[in-house]
This record gives sequence, structure tokens and C-alpha cells, in this order.
Amino acid sequence: MIERRPFDTLGGANHGWLDAKHHFSFAGYHDPVRMGWGALRVWNDDTIAPRSGFPPHPHADMEIITYVREGAISHRDNLGNEGRTVAGDVQVMSAGTGITHAEYNLEPDTTRIFQIWIVPDRRGGAPTWGARPFPSGERAGRFVPLASGFAGDADALPLRANARVLGATLRAGEHADYPLAAGRYAYLVSARGAIELNGMRLDARDGAAISDEPSLHVAALEDAELVLVDVPA
Repeated sequence: MIERRPFDTLGGANHGWLDAKHHFSFAGYHDPVRMGWGALRVWNDDTIAPRSGFPPHPHADMEIITYVREGAISHRDNLGNEGRTVAGDVQVMSAGTGITHAEYNLEPDTTRIFQIWIVPDRRGGAPTWGARPFPSGERAGRFVPLASGFAGDADALPLRANARVLGATLRAGEHADYPLAAGRYAYLVSARGAIELNGMRLDARDGAAISDEPSLHVAALEDAELVLVDVPA
């Protein structure tokens, strides 16, 4: 089963400095049939104006993944972590027992990110933060784990959940496949470029909620940049 969620049907709010689109219920947007997808709780498509951002605020017991699509995001938290994550790269914050952080676009241009929240397998644990680059060439023509709780994904940023966040870049006409284990849920968004997923067309920034599909076959109709989340039901 694949449910297409067109970008223009997403909830959201425009705060001036932040234009946020929500694939699932979040903040002031509430849709009782879009409360999450398995362990995936949040997928926000955020456009952040230059020299602005999220001031310090707390989180606990959530895996928070930031995928930078354009520009850069600068992180600072109460543990002393600081970092700047640029387009195509990823940061992961395991909130654990609690962390206070700020995320700013300190750049002269607009920053666009996907912010993805996954419910951890267990509550608690010391909070952590990390980031790493994922050059687009490494993801060319295939799905590569960017953040993962799977033991075999040694090059991915760690997650405290039995989940994966994967990325792929495809040129028009190329395709990539991903096996989805029984009982798993997946959610796919093309950050740019139209694609076909198991024969269903998805335009850029549409969401696809996937279950009971043993294999995902993605064909690029245009040059495309994909983000896929694989979570327990």
C-alpha cells in the first residue's frame, strides 16, 4: 500500500522567518489521520530565512534528524556542541533525558531542511549530537544509510531506534531499489525532481506513506534527490 500525500495538501504555517510544511500533525496543525507513521512522528519541510532560526528550546526522548537541502544550519546546545551542517549533509540529536538546543540559519541566503523525528526504542539515556558529510556521489544510483540503528550500518550516524534514514541521488532515467522487510513502514520524499515509486508518480516534496510493499522501485523522471525513512510499525 502506498498513499501519496501531495505537497499542496500538507499542513503548516508561515511565520515570516520560517515557512513550515508538516507531513504529520505538528504544533498548531492537527490531523487525526496524520499523527505519524509507525515510529516516524514528524517530517517537517522547513524554509528558513537568512539570519534567523530556532532559538534555544528543549527536547527529550526523541531522535531528531536534520537533512539540509539548501544552505546551511548552525547548531548549538547546552552540552557545548556546536556545528554547521551544509546542503546534502545530516545531523542527528538523540534528546535522551533532555537537551536544549538552537538551530540558526546564519547564512546570507535561504536554508531549506527536512526535520525528521523518530521515537526511540527506549526512553532516557544521555543526550548526544553529531553530524557528518554525505557527498552526493556516494549516494548516486543507490540508497545509502545516513542515520541508522541497524548494527551493519557502520558509516551512518547512530540512532537509538530500530530505524534507518537513507538518501539517494538519481539522474533522469536511473532507478534504485530498496527491500522493505515484512511489518515495516516507510516514508519517502523527493527533495527535488519527479519520480515514480512502484509505478506511482510523485512530484518534488510529495510524501509517500508505504506499508505492505516487499520492495520499493524508484525511477527518476527528472534528476532527483531522495530521502527515505524505514521504521518499525
